[in-house]
Amino acid sequence: MTTAGPGRPRKQQAIRPGATARDEILDAAAELFTSQGFANTSTRAIADAVGIRQSSLYHHFSTKDEILGELLGGTVSTSLAFARAVRDHSDDAGLAAARLHAVVLFDGSQLCSSRWNLGVLYHLPEARAEIFQPFMAARKELRTIYSELGNELITAAGPHADPGLGDTAFRLVESLINLRADGLISKDSASTTADTVVTLAGLRRELPAVRAAGKELILRFGAPVSLAS
Repeated sequence: MTTAGPGRPRKQQAIRPGATARDEILDAAAELFTSQGFANTSTRAIADAVGIRQSSLYHHFSTKDEILGELLGGTVSTSLAFARAVRDHSDDAGLAAARLHAVVLFDGSQLCSSRWNLGVLYHLPEARAEIFQPFMAARKELRTIYSELGNELITAAGPHADPGLGDTAFRLVESLINLRADGLISKDSASTTADTVVTLAGLRRELPAVRAAGKELILRFGAPVSLAS
């Protein structure tokens, strides 16, 4: 018998990805929450999926809500950090399209390539509870940055751009969650979404240059993420 640590016996060898038992618990919970629902998943089921005792799970998480809160936060934290860095990078109007394209591509790629489709958890009624306000605040900030970058691009692109471009971009990215749930995601879905946003700004001809500049921003500020060419 192996152990998850002093006083935390594990029923079997680690069966899930993750450097720690906590990571394994989150992976198991993510699978169960997205496949059978939050309300229908017990902490015992999560523990069984990891191969630990239920009491051992409580060493890492006090409640099921705490697990959900960490999963929700993880869906937005990386993209928010990247969006902040890109927004603050420069006020060069020539980079306006590249900044928004980069944020859409990076954020969309995170949603498309994560191990589990955690974006579906956004629609849980439980996600509106007070305990999850840090996640809601982070998501609201990310949406605000989309709007700021969209307004910047509208100013640069001229009167033909969609006046609600930033919010449209945010909604298009989140639509990838439903496409993935329906099995309609491809390796190009995130990049196609980013290209669509720039096209809506009336900059179709500039797309090759915008893509190149946007990927430079991702290489500079983003954590490793799978990007379509």
